[in-house]
Amino acid sequence: MNRKIRVWALLGVVCVALSLVAADKPPVNAQRLKEYVDHLASPQMRGRGTGSKELERAGHYIADHFKKAGLEPGAGKSYFQAFQVTVGGELGKQNRAEVTTGTEREVLRVTQDYIPLNFSDSGDASVPLVFAGYGITAQEYNYDDYSGLDAKDKAVIVLRHEPQEDDEKSVFAGKQLTTYSDIVGKTINARIHGARVMILVNDPVPHAGEEDLLIRFGSLGGPDNADMLLIQAKQAVVDKWLAPTGKTLAQLQKAIDEKLDTQSFTLPNETLTLHVDVRRITATTHNVIGILRGSDPKLASEAVVVGAHYDHLGLGNTNSSMDPKQVGQIHPGADDNASGAAAVMELASDLAGVRNQLRRSIVFIAFSGEELGLRGSSYYTKHPTWPLEKTVAMINLDMVGRPRDNKIYVGGIGTSPNFQEILDKANIVGLQISASSQGGYGSSDHQSFYIVNVPVLFFFSGLHADYHKPTDTPDKIQNADHARVVNLAFNTAEALAQREDRPTFVRVQEPQRPVAGGGGGYGAYFGSIPDMGEEVTGVRFADVRDGSPAAKAGLKAGDILIEFAGQQIKNLYDFTYALRAHKPGEEVSVTVLRGQERLTVKVTLGQRR
Repeated sequence: MNRKIRVWALLGVVCVALSLVAADKPPVNAQRLKEYVDHLASPQMRGRGTGSKELERAGHYIADHFKKAGLEPGAGKSYFQAFQVTVGGELGKQNRAEVTTGTEREVLRVTQDYIPLNFSDSGDASVPLVFAGYGITAQEYNYDDYSGLDAKDKAVIVLRHEPQEDDEKSVFAGKQLTTYSDIVGKTINARIHGARVMILVNDPVPHAGEEDLLIRFGSLGGPDNADMLLIQAKQAVVDKWLAPTGKTLAQLQKAIDEKLDTQSFTLPNETLTLHVDVRRITATTHNVIGILRGSDPKLASEAVVVGAHYDHLGLGNTNSSMDPKQVGQIHPGADDNASGAAAVMELASDLAGVRNQLRRSIVFIAFSGEELGLRGSSYYTKHPTWPLEKTVAMINLDMVGRPRDNKIYVGGIGTSPNFQEILDKANIVGLQISASSQGGYGSSDHQSFYIVNVPVLFFFSGLHADYHKPTDTPDKIQNADHARVVNLAFNTAEALAQREDRPTFVRVQEPQRPVAGGGGGYGAYFGSIPDMGEEVTGVRFADVRDGSPAAKAGLKAGDILIEFAGQQIKNLYDFTYALRAHKPGEEVSVTVLRGQERLTVKVTLGQRR
């Protein structure tokens, strides 16, 4: 009897030891991960641009995987949560332009003599022409092309870049172009000065000998609608308008550059008659959602969200990094973010394999529209398919396929005091965890959850030279390290789904620094987080940073900014431009809409650091 007991006891020890070995064995299959990335980033997916048929195919690929893994549909009876996005514009067929000088009339040919810019308003104008130099107002350089110029209800002709572009001693940062060369900034400045139309023209100096090319329609980044008419005209066309004055573009530009003296003036007896027809393109796109039900009747009503965006840049368009020559090429997005989407697919299978051990439920989400400004995650948190008050944490995987030096960056660790211990125990894969940010703000989908008081963890292997370029290809993914990151995420999600108590949410006091879409750059600091998913006139605040100038003035999440320092704000670009014109320590008047109330407060701008 005793001998049998000893035998059974020994067998029990062996079984326990074997179970521990099995528990330590990484569940993630690196080969499957590679197959998912290869498929999502294949040439056939053409970069998975938001609103494209290829992204929809990618969504069905992910949904089919969720179904095979045994996940329930997470959007009612469907795996797909639909929402609308503006994905661009197209040139309409009714564009017309002509210039009259006295009794003479010149009809311009669209796409040959001129072209509308893709963020132009549509409409009609019949207005006088004025030359407005570079279209720049730069107080810090004591330079203003609009000084003494009446641009109200006029068409302003502006040169494309900035003064002294080829002079290394230029006050405009030498040969380095400043933000004043930005076309959107020139547009906003023209509108501030009352112009109805802006006509952009390539500056002939120092570009003599270069082909005078019109900007390809759709290739410019900017607001959906700049609320004024915008065209680019050929140099020869503008020189013909200038001919009665005895001046040329090259002469005017050289005169400005020589002494930084403005050369702005009204063209005598000339009128532009213009009809611009730009049509916005909207598309239906989808978040893909699957649910793995928890096994504990007490805790199964709570859920951990595991998510990643699956959209990328398609053929580049306005978001292609650095080089406009890359527009029109397939941007595969292997690391950004086929690597994260593949991780979510693999985690769905692996966690479904241990579903009986999971007390809480897990909601798996592949987000669309991240590259357009967190559109999918923002939509989800406004229309959650799992109650947010029952969402205990969100794990976001974005660009996790190329760790360097055995390092993985994890943001959001400070959003719950429980996270550091959970991560330390989860890290049996031996990665070096670096806290990229204690807080939950950042230019990826976890921010949408942090704003609604959900603790977040953001897994990220770091930027690289292929970011937002056609060279972000599957062969660059470090498959073994990719699998190790996903193993870490598996252990973290499993721990969150198993623990008795839910993570405590903490709002982190963060340093003052720019975030995506927040009026970035150096200088004055305001402290609002824009809601990129809301198309309103103005800027809706998704959140306001604690302790920021905006917060101290009583501004809140949900407020819509409509005026800043006396300037009307129609979109985020207006706000960025307006903020850039002010210095730390200045007190500015800010007007917001709060529900039906119009509220004006004084904000003392901080120092961005």
